[in-house]
Amino acid sequence: MSNWQGKSAIVTGAASGIGLALSEAMIKRGAHVWMNDVNVAGVEAAADRLGERAHASELDVRDGAAVKALVEKVASEHGALDYMFNNAGIGIGGETKDILVEHYDRVIDINIRGVTNGVAAAFPLMVEQGHGHVVNTASAAGLLPIPVMASYSMSKHAVVGLTKSMRFEGDKYGVRVSALCPTAVETPILDSKTPDDLPAPWRPDIRRFLTAAAGPAISVESFIEYALTQIDLNQCIIVAPARARMSYALYRFFPSLVDPLIRKAYEAELAEKPKP
Repeated sequence: MSNWQGKSAIVTGAASGIGLALSEAMIKRGAHVWMNDVNVAGVEAAADRLGERAHASELDVRDGAAVKALVEKVASEHGALDYMFNNAGIGIGGETKDILVEHYDRVIDINIRGVTNGVAAAFPLMVEQGHGHVVNTASAAGLLPIPVMASYSMSKHAVVGLTKSMRFEGDKYGVRVSALCPTAVETPILDSKTPDDLPAPWRPDIRRFLTAAAGPAISVESFIEYALTQIDLNQCIIVAPARARMSYALYRFFPSLVDPLIRKAYEAELAEKPKP
């Protein structure tokens, strides 16, 4: 409990899913959490439910100036920023032959630029204060190949690479850096649709595909409990559940054992695609 009591944390994408569960778990541990989302009504309702240590505001992570202003505000009001959770993200699925530049731009803007905006705002401040922990939400899709979600996998590989590289620099200044890399977690993103303004001819059933590739989704509560424990231990790449850690270890050393499983799930999902 003492690791979180009285600490300050910013969580982006906090209206639902992993961001909301992170916020709730840290507040229960005594932290003050600034919850942010483009869904201002959702994040305000969540903060109202979580009590006086929850602070809600609207934030588009694509707006670097707004992210920087928030980081500086929290550090000024609280005296320091202890945790920066760059969590906001979007998932776009489909065959790569059907993915347009506009799809890539949206994924890059939110999943990559949303993280780099948070890093650019929080990391220098934490270096100056001599402590802090940046936690970037990536995915097991940032460690393994994920067909029919190639643009999403691309973005999460970028987040993992950034996190691993920052660790070396952070060590010198007392700043920790970690990445969350779960397989499917029981959150709304599993059943989300392609954005209305970015239509696609076919969107795979992400829940069905990930279940075939990696097993059933784990509860968000169990993932967060594990993740916070690993954050306390200053782990770099936080993979869950246990079967995902096994797959990741196998893929690093024996990719030929994992590729057939991914290919089987991919081909099964393609078989569900409506015939033209």
